[in-house]
Amino acid sequence: NVRRRPSPGSPIDLVAGVFTQWDGRWYMEIVRTGYPRSIPPDITYNQFEARAAFFPLYPNLVRGLDRLLPGGDTFTALFVNLVLAMVAVVLVGILARRLFDSAVAERAMVLFAVFPGSFVLSFAYAETLLIVLAAACLWCLLEERWLLAGVLAALGTATRPNGLALVAACAVASLLAIRARRDWRSLVAPVLSPLGFVAFQLFLAHHTDESWAWFRVQREAWREGTSFGATAISNTFSFLTHPLASPTDALTAASIAALALGIWCLWRYHLPLPIVAYSAVVIVLMLLPSTVTARPRFLFTAFPLFLCAAAWWPRKDRAGWDLMLVASGAGLAALTALYGVNGAIP
Repeated sequence: NVRRRPSPGSPIDLVAGVFTQWDGRWYMEIVRTGYPRSIPPDITYNQFEARAAFFPLYPNLVRGLDRLLPGGDTFTALFVNLVLAMVAVVLVGILARRLFDSAVAERAMVLFAVFPGSFVLSFAYAETLLIVLAAACLWCLLEERWLLAGVLAALGTATRPNGLALVAACAVASLLAIRARRDWRSLVAPVLSPLGFVAFQLFLAHHTDESWAWFRVQREAWREGTSFGATAISNTFSFLTHPLASPTDALTAASIAALALGIWCLWRYHLPLPIVAYSAVVIVLMLLPSTVTARPRFLFTAFPLFLCAAAWWPRKDRAGWDLMLVASGAGLAALTALYGVNGAIP
C-alpha cells in the first residue's frame, strides 16, 4: 500500500502526520514492517527496533483492514479509530445506563467525548480500541457472560499494557460469583484474560530470539522503570513552583487534579467491585512509571470515573454543567493543538 499513501509534503500528508505522530508513528511502523527480528544492544528510542514496545492488536487490525479499504494505511488507521470512537461512546452510555439511568448515560457519553484525553479518539493510538474492549468486557462481567468477558479481556491485554487491568476485573468478578453462588464457570474469565499479554510476550521472544525482549526495550529504549508515583508527585510540585516552565508538568498536575475529583466521585457512587478493580489498576499503572506518568490519555482509559462524575453532577445545575463542558472542550482543543506541534509528551 505504499503507492497509495499521500504524497510527502502535500497538505493531506501534513495533516495525517499530525494524527500519526508520537505513538502513532510506531504503530504505523508495525503496520508497514511488522516487528523487528532482533533487538540491538543498548537500544535507544530513535531506533526502529524500539517499536517492539508497542502491543500488536491495534496495528494488526489496521493492517488487516488496509487490505480491504481504499486510501492507504494512514487513512485506515484513522478511519478505524473514528469508528472505534463512536462505538466507545455508545458502550460508555450502555454501561452507564446499566449502572444508573438514561440521564446519567447521556451525560457520561458527552463528558467522555469532550474530556481532554479524548484526543486519542482522533489519533492513531490504541487507547480507543482498549476502551471499546474494556467497556464491553465490564458489561459482560455484570451480565455474567464469563466466556465472552474472558475473550474480550484477552484481546484487551493484547492491545495495551494497562489492558492488564481487565485481568483484575475478571478475577474480582469471578471471586464474587464463586463466593455468592459457587459459580465455578466464572473462572473462565480470569483464566482467559491474560492470554493476550502472554501470547505477545511469547511471540516477541520467539520472533526476536530473545526472552523478555519487550521488557528490555521498555527499560533501555524508553527508560521506563517504576517510581511508585514519585515522578507524578515531582512533576506536580514542579508545576506548582514554576507553572510556566513545562507543559508536560502542567499536564501531569492537571491529570492528578482530575484524578482526585474522579476518585472522590467514585467514592460517592459505589460501582460494582469488578469495575472499581479495573479503574484502580489503570490508575496504579498510570502512576507507576518513572518516565511517562499521569497524562490525560491514561486517565481517559479509566473511563468508569466519568460515569461517577456524570452521576454526581447536580441535574438542576444546567449552567454549571454547560460551563464545564465548554471548559473541557477548550482543553481538548488546546491539548490536541499542543500535541500537534510537539509541545508536550502525550
